[in-house]
Amino acid sequence: MPKAREQATAAPPAGAHGSRAGKKPPVNTTPIYIVVVLLFVAYVVFQGNAVLSVVLGASIFFIIIILLVLEFLGGVGEGGFKRNLAEAAAAVIIVLVIWFGLQFALGTGTPLDVVPSCSMLPVLQRGDMILLQGANQNTIKAPVADVNSSFWNSSFANGGEALECIAYQNEGQGRTYISEFYKPGDSIGLYSGGSQGTVLPNNSQGDAAVRYICGVANQSYSNGTTRQIVVTKGVVIGNTTIIGDRNNSILVYQTIPSDLFYKEGDTYIVHRAYALVNVSGTWYVLTKGDNNPGLDIQYSNYPISMNYVSGKVAASIPYLGYLKLILSSNFAEPAGCNSTISRS
Repeated sequence: MPKAREQATAAPPAGAHGSRAGKKPPVNTTPIYIVVVLLFVAYVVFQGNAVLSVVLGASIFFIIIILLVLEFLGGVGEGGFKRNLAEAAAAVIIVLVIWFGLQFALGTGTPLDVVPSCSMLPVLQRGDMILLQGANQNTIKAPVADVNSSFWNSSFANGGEALECIAYQNEGQGRTYISEFYKPGDSIGLYSGGSQGTVLPNNSQGDAAVRYICGVANQSYSNGTTRQIVVTKGVVIGNTTIIGDRNNSILVYQTIPSDLFYKEGDTYIVHRAYALVNVSGTWYVLTKGDNNPGLDIQYSNYPISMNYVSGKVAASIPYLGYLKLILSSNFAEPAGCNSTISRS
């Protein structure tokens, strides 16, 4: 008879338990994701509370950093560093393909952006993600005015104007009461020049390239109260009178270092086109936030050249933009989010 085969099985090394011997099980990150979602919901709900919004926003920021580190380390433990790096590289490539595809399809270098403030209430909310498409003077919906370049440059040689619509009363002895809010008996005009400025009666701005028409609108607050606020109702550019229209295009543009908005930390602005200005063949656009009393140039911002317009808003998605605001440490809700200026 043939000799029976003997099968010898080698004993496993001490402490070994299968092919994953010696490896720590990956960290279960599901509870952390749940915490991030709950904190995000709380952040959106309590945006009106300055302290809570900062605490919640900072918490989400740091937890996301920890989550990314854990996911990376977990991926290394599962498949090794090279595999994890390859997967990360593939994800980056996919994102870049989508980004450049959107740039090509929409004709703009910035196809996606985020609304950073409440200056476009109620049409756009802070934290909305916006989809942009390319824009120029031919595709932007706004009234057009033509002016001579020397006339224009003489008015804006030093940038934008500090010229806001206000309510005022002469109190005698050289004193004048001024306010952004209107009450019966007040006069309406423009205030120029900061703390030592001058009050100009309405429609008395000489031969400036842009002359402002001031009026009154209702401003409603989240607590249910309403006040009357003095706003810019229209402009006169050269011989053209333009009244604000909230059906005009909404634009995203880049600020420049000399602008007040840039100095306050706003590198880009999401506002509505108020007027297109043809300055001897060079095009500018005047803009205004729907929830702001005046045009951007009334707050020491230079008129916007078309070269600085990133695009016009084609669509918006609520809440998705908050992630960018949090990751850029823009935690606190800015001023003006507790009130809305009525359509004028």
